[in-house]
Amino acid sequence: MTSKLRVDAVLVQALIAGALSFAHLHDLAAAAGQTGWKAWAYPVSVDLLLVAAWRRLRADGSSRLAWCWFLVSLFASLGANVATAGFLDLADPPAWLRFGVAGWPAVAFLGGTLLAHSAPASSPISAPAPDVEPEAGPEPVEPEYVPEPETAPEIPPMEVPAPPTQAPEPAPAVPAALVEHARKVAADHHTRTGSPIDTDTLRARLGVPAPMADAIAAQLA
Repeated sequence: MTSKLRVDAVLVQALIAGALSFAHLHDLAAAAGQTGWKAWAYPVSVDLLLVAAWRRLRADGSSRLAWCWFLVSLFASLGANVATAGFLDLADPPAWLRFGVAGWPAVAFLGGTLLAHSAPASSPISAPAPDVEPEAGPEPVEPEYVPEPETAPEIPPMEVPAPPTQAPEPAPAVPAALVEHARKVAADHHTRTGSPIDTDTLRARLGVPAPMADAIAAQLA
């Protein structure tokens, strides 16, 4: 008899607290601009999220996800109770209160979806496998001895003879008249520029190939 009365008293206390919290949430939503059926839907959403988080804690044990959404819904319910006690002017609610009430449906939808569809954190403990005696298998067969193949003797690489070096071509013969003409050209160049003539300029002035110009320059030096 005493146990029955105690349980009934707890249920009555829970009903009274739930009704008061429900009314406070309704008044707060209505003051934030959510009129009509929307003001009644807010307390239902908060209480359902609170119950869902509590059931997840009871069923799967302590987890960060369940505790997070339990505290979020508890803060929403407790905040409504405190706000309607005269701490806020509900005739002219602040902007942050309107913002929080307007964004609550998305928050509640996210929390309910995560609580309903996320896997529990604790993994089930696998039962130990029964002891099974190993069956006697066939006797191991010794592998046959296979001799290693003989390695072929290494053949030293053949030396490739280097190509014979070509002897330098002999300097072309230069006529003496061409040498005298080159001396005049070189003297004229030295008179005009003040510096000795180089091989490229000499070759251009005489109109001879490069080997012959080198040979003439060697005789002029």
